[in-house]
Amino acid sequence: QAVPWGVRVAAEAGWRVLVLAGTVWVLMRVISAVQLVVLAFVGALLITALMQPTVARLRRYGLPRGPATALTAILGFVIMGLIGWFVTWQVMENIDNLSNQVQDGIDELRKWLLNSPFHVTDKQINQIAKNLRDAVGANTDQITSAGLEGVTVVVEALTGILLTIFSTLFLLYDGRRIWEWTLKLVPAAARPGVAGAGPRAWRTLTAYVRGTVIVALIDAIFIGLGIYFLDVPMAVPLAVFIFLFAFVPLVGAVVSGALAVVVALVTQGVFTAVMVLVVVLAVQQIEGHVLQPFILGRAVRVHPLAVVLSVAAGGMIAGIGGAVVAVPLVAVTNTVVGYLRAYSHEQALRHSPRPRGATASSDVVVAQADARPDGRPEPRSPQG
Repeated sequence: QAVPWGVRVAAEAGWRVLVLAGTVWVLMRVISAVQLVVLAFVGALLITALMQPTVARLRRYGLPRGPATALTAILGFVIMGLIGWFVTWQVMENIDNLSNQVQDGIDELRKWLLNSPFHVTDKQINQIAKNLRDAVGANTDQITSAGLEGVTVVVEALTGILLTIFSTLFLLYDGRRIWEWTLKLVPAAARPGVAGAGPRAWRTLTAYVRGTVIVALIDAIFIGLGIYFLDVPMAVPLAVFIFLFAFVPLVGAVVSGALAVVVALVTQGVFTAVMVLVVVLAVQQIEGHVLQPFILGRAVRVHPLAVVLSVAAGGMIAGIGGAVVAVPLVAVTNTVVGYLRAYSHEQALRHSPRPRGATASSDVVVAQADARPDGRPEPRSPQG
């Protein structure tokens, strides 16, 4: 009683926050220790969300689960492999021509600097080139060690790809039983709420992946056509890179657009680079204001601040893979939290003392009426 009420509330909230922070810290350490496995499984979930509707459609046509899973997986992975092979082939076919155009672009940049109002002299340009060569020569050991680390990264990437393929196969074939087994690990008191949140989270993830693929495909097609008609070399590989980078929200669009502009600048000049920039900005504005709200919809809408923070946190924790999975994780979490909030509200109404004549069914109707389409309860006025 001697402790003020505000201090007691702050102390009780404080130790709970400390417990939660410690739990999150331990969880992050565990994820960092098995980062490759976690990223491979999350990648398998994303691929499964993209392929599972095809499996369901084949089963409705009468095909058994095993052949439907095998056919979908083979077709999906073959398409991914063909895309990778096509990009590699296009780069190898155009690398010589691109290097010549880059050299011509550097020569033009050198001439422009000599004639520019910045008063850059030929001696200064030669000194900059000499400093770059000296820097490369002085850091040969670091470059060699970076190459050896690159070999390790390739091995880890191949391991992650194999884990992703096997996880995808099992999730496609036996996803329902895996989910039912996971529910057995949840305490019985919380099992009904988790069981209801799971299908809604899966629908959100499926809608996000499908919508992101459609938006990325539209971006790649229209920006790729603009680059092609502007006669920028390697238009097709650049379009594929734009498609892949679109899976990293905000950051991916900036990086892929900047890459296209740089290639246009060093190969075709300033005017073409400016036109490529205009095309990229126009397509991205259409994407942000028309395509994403229309295709993704309210179910997976996440506030831009949450997108920025989640991408930054995912990139800091797990690099590019973390940035890719951060936004779908936030979208799924938003859906789950909204549903659990509505579910707890319904349970509270169901178990609260009711006036004479009221029934449990009326409470359920009230709880359902108070819920928004995304599962969050609708705010009510004090009179309500």
